[in-house]
Amino acid sequence: MISSQLLAYVAISAFCILNVSAVDTFIAAVYEHSVILPNATLNPASHEEALALMNQNLDVLEGAITSAAKQGAHIIVTPEDGIYGWVFTRETIYPYLEDIPDPQVNWIPCNDPSRFGHTPVQERLSCLAKNNSIYVVANIGDKKPCEANDPQCPTDGRYQYNTNVVFDSEGKLVARYHKQNIFMGEDQFNSPKKAEVITFNTTFGKFGIFTCFDILFHDPAVILVKDFHVDTVLFPTAWMNVLPHLSAVEFHSAWAMGMGVNFLAANIHHPPKKMTGSGIYAPDSPRAFHYDMKTEEGKLLLSLLDSHPYRSVVNWSSYANSIEALSTGNQEFKGTVFFDNFTFMELKGVTGNYTVCHRDLCCHLSYKMSEKRSDEVYALGAFDGLHTVEGTYYLQICTMLKCGTTDLKTCGESVEAASTRFEMFSLSGTFGTQYVFPEVLLSEVQLAPGEFQVSSDGRLFSLKPTSGPVLTVTLFGRWYEKDWTSNALSELRTQALGLLIVSSVVAFALQQWS
Repeated sequence: MISSQLLAYVAISAFCILNVSAVDTFIAAVYEHSVILPNATLNPASHEEALALMNQNLDVLEGAITSAAKQGAHIIVTPEDGIYGWVFTRETIYPYLEDIPDPQVNWIPCNDPSRFGHTPVQERLSCLAKNNSIYVVANIGDKKPCEANDPQCPTDGRYQYNTNVVFDSEGKLVARYHKQNIFMGEDQFNSPKKAEVITFNTTFGKFGIFTCFDILFHDPAVILVKDFHVDTVLFPTAWMNVLPHLSAVEFHSAWAMGMGVNFLAANIHHPPKKMTGSGIYAPDSPRAFHYDMKTEEGKLLLSLLDSHPYRSVVNWSSYANSIEALSTGNQEFKGTVFFDNFTFMELKGVTGNYTVCHRDLCCHLSYKMSEKRSDEVYALGAFDGLHTVEGTYYLQICTMLKCGTTDLKTCGESVEAASTRFEMFSLSGTFGTQYVFPEVLLSEVQLAPGEFQVSSDGRLFSLKPTSGPVLTVTLFGRWYEKDWTSNALSELRTQALGLLIVSSVVAFALQQWS
C-alpha cells in the first residue's frame, strides 16, 4: 500500500513539474545569412581549406546566435547551404562533409568532440548552443559509406546528404534530417531511400523539420503536420524568388496559414541569384519578415510565438461550390505563369464580380479598387494542371494579379511594383484539394499582416483597405494525390512530346541557318 501511494505521489509530482516547465509562448529567431562562398573550382579543396571557409561563415553565424540568445530567443534557425555555399560537384563538396550520427546516440559534441571521428563543425555548433543556452538549427553535409552490393550505392562508394541538424540548449544533437526532395542542380547530394519524418519535443512545443524544395511535396512536409501534429516547422532554405506566386516570404507565410503551424524560415541572402526572404510566421499572420534585394547584409529576426498555435478548419470549396458561376462572355484569354498555361479574364472596372474556369477549377472574385488606373491592368486567373519544370507537382491556383504592362500578353510575368490599392477583395475556388495556401503580396514584395483572413467556407477576403498597392491575391492549391495519376502522367508525356518537337524544330532550323 505504501509503495502504491509512493508511486502515485511520484507520478503526480512529475506531472506537475512538466506542467510548470512547459511554456505557452517562446521567442523564435531566424537569421538570413550572406554566405561567404568558396572559390569556384573543379578541384576539391583540402580539408583544412574547407574548414577555414566554414569557420568564416560560422564566425558570422556565431554573432547572430549570440545576439539572439541575449534577446531571449529559445531557438534560432540558420539557412540551407549557410556554412559553405551551393556550387559544388560530388567531388568538390566532399571535404566539407562530416559523419553525422543518429541523435539516438545521446551525444554532446562540445563535451566529446572525437567520439565520431573528426567533426569540428558539429563541435562548434554544439558549443554555440550550449554556451548560449539556445537551440541551434543549421544545415551541413553528411557522408555515409555504402556497400557494393547495395544497388543504389553511388560509384564513389558513399551517400552524401543535404542535412539539417538541431542542437538543444545543452549542446546535445537532438535531430538530424536528410533532405528528401533534391532541387535540380544539387547533383552533389543523394536523396534518402525513404522520406525521413523528424520531430522533437521541447518545453515550448513539438517541432518538425524539412528543407527548401521539400515544402512543395507531401512527404515529409504534410505528414509532419497531418500525422505527427507538430506545432512549429523549422525550415532552412536557399530559396530563389519566383514571382508572382513563389517568392519566399509570400509562399512560406501562406504555407504556415494553410497548414495551421508556426513556420521559421531562414533564407540565404544573395541578391544576384534572387535569394532573400526570411520570416517568422504564425497561422494567423506573419510575425516578422525580411526581403532585401538592395544590400549585401544579413538580417536577424526575432518574434514571440504561441507554443501550441490554434489550427482552424477550412473547407476550401464550400463557398465557391454554393454560388452560381458568372457568364464570361468569351472574354477569356491565355497567359503563362512560371511555364503554366493559365486562363485569365481582365478586371475592367473599378469594382466587379468575375468568374474564370480552367478544367475543373472555377475561381470567383469580388473586388473594389481605390481607383482604376489607365496604366495598370489586373486579371483573374485559374490553373488546374500538372507543373513539370523544376519538379513535377499538380496545382490548382486561383489568382488575381497585376500584369506586366497594359498588354494582356504580359499577365503572369514577374512584377515587383504596382500603384493600385484595393478597398476590398474576396477570392474563392472550387478546389478538389484541401491543401490550399492563401497569399496576399503587396508592391515591392511586402506582406500584408492583419489585413486579410480566410473564412471556414474557403474565402480569402480583405479585412480593411490594403496598406499598399497589390501585386497578387492568390489561393495556391496543391493536389498531392494527382502528382502521378494516369491523367497527370498523360499530360506530362504530352508536354514532353511538345518540348521534344520544339527542340527538334529549333535544331533543324539552326542546321539550316548554319
